Amino acid sequence: MEKASFPHRHILGMAELGRAEIELILETAASMKEILSRPIKKVPTLRGKTIVHLFFEPSTRTRISFEMAAKRLSADTVSVTASASSVVKGETLIDTAKNLEAMAPDIIVLRHPFSGAAHLLTRHVRASVINAGDGTHEHPTQALLDLLTIREEKGNIKGLKVAIVGDITHSRVAHSNILALSKLGAEVWVSGPATMIPPGIERLGARVTYKIEEALAGADVIMALRIQKERQGRDLIPSLREYARVFGLTPERVSLAAKDCIIMHPGPMNRGVEISPEVADGPYSVILDQVTNGVAVRMAILYLLLGGSREAVA
Repeated sequence: MEKASFPHRHILGMAELGRAEIELILETAASMKEILSRPIKKVPTLRGKTIVHLFFEPSTRTRISFEMAAKRLSADTVSVTASASSVVKGETLIDTAKNLEAMAPDIIVLRHPFSGAAHLLTRHVRASVINAGDGTHEHPTQALLDLLTIREEKGNIKGLKVAIVGDITHSRVAHSNILALSKLGAEVWVSGPATMIPPGIERLGARVTYKIEEALAGADVIMALRIQKERQGRDLIPSLREYARVFGLTPERVSLAAKDCIIMHPGPMNRGVEISPEVADGPYSVILDQVTNGVAVRMAILYLLLGGSREAVA
């Protein structure tokens, strides 16, 4: 694999990435995915590089996926959680960043509850910064792995109807996916309770409907989102049971979509709320493929930001 020219030092959001750069990441991820099928799933591409995973919020898939991606490329990794750091003693993000900078990491992967935290970090460190989710702002690597999954299943993204259903207001995944899918030519629809659809979301490139049936009609891709009660200052729906009744993905509702539609979910899932077990585990579900592709996409991003030789990947 030739080291392609990647013009960015950081991965902060889909808003900063152009179509050509998105395509480069996806093509690189497709090449990286082959490594994951080898008997020995490791290459020396990033030997000698150090990657710090700094997570101020709970995470399973994203954190483990980033750690595994780094180790597959032979990088040294250090994982820091807020509960096991000096944050519990009152240390600020900037002070944490300056202390990490003194240890000369090459990349810092940051998840933080406040929107804009990753951008702030770039002003205080020389290391590259990857946004692993900041508040309700963006989660770019999730959108990229979703793009890779859709492209694998559908061959192309341009012209597809993609329905994103759920808590759009509080979902950084939704925001990143709307930007990414729109840039690649998809027709993006969002649906959910009126209290969970932010004003002006159309400016990102989405069409809004409060009738889930309209969003799902003829959809090629359906993405369910979790209701993020931890980010809501007040109850925005009467009850989870009522939400499931009106907006839950059931086999009956999915039957409105294209016959070969695929079902996606960024996780964690609340079965029986935003998605029924029959749909989550059904034949059109690619939820576990998303998890696999998360490792490949994050390998690609680490590779593009830090580089490596053809021989180190072969």
